[in-house]
Amino acid sequence: MMGMPTYFIRTVGCNLICEWCDTGYANEGGEEMSIDEIIAVTGDTENVCITGGEPLLQKDMILLLERLIGIGKKITVETNGSIDVSKIPKSQRIIISMDIKCPSSGMNEKMLFSNLDSLKETDQLKFVIGDKTDLEYATDFVRNNEICASVIFTPVGGMDLRPLAEEVLARGLNVRVLPQLHKLIWGDQRAV
Repeated sequence: MMGMPTYFIRTVGCNLICEWCDTGYANEGGEEMSIDEIIAVTGDTENVCITGGEPLLQKDMILLLERLIGIGKKITVETNGSIDVSKIPKSQRIIISMDIKCPSSGMNEKMLFSNLDSLKETDQLKFVIGDKTDLEYATDFVRNNEICASVIFTPVGGMDLRPLAEEVLARGLNVRVLPQLHKLIWGDQRAV
């Protein structure tokens, strides 16, 4: 859904503490809302992205997803990859965007690799690359695992694409190199 008008729902709380986390503010605060209130604020926007923190920590997340599917929304669930994704409804209206944390995150040992078995072709597996060690880790992971989903590499900070793109080309990797589009457009401004 990158580049499409999308309503973002950011949940509070995360079970990981990545070294370079750019949404640490999502670990506290927020506004408690019912499922009906959440659905109401999404309005007529067809695309909804549920992110965090870690959205799968929310006790009513599966019910929210089912309700959003029921009203015809297209949903992306962004998850850090450490919690079982098999309970997410199997729907063509849902894209799971799952991280595999690289070593510079300090959280790569927390990954639930069995989640790979729950991904479908329309889902995506994302690696945030902070340094050469991360690039080696991600390259080895992609080459040594059967992955049916599309693979995304993005640099820490989401904007310095050229060095990463050049490495991907030199290695002959079949992955997408993507920015964090919202940072290109709005910088670090929140709630846009």
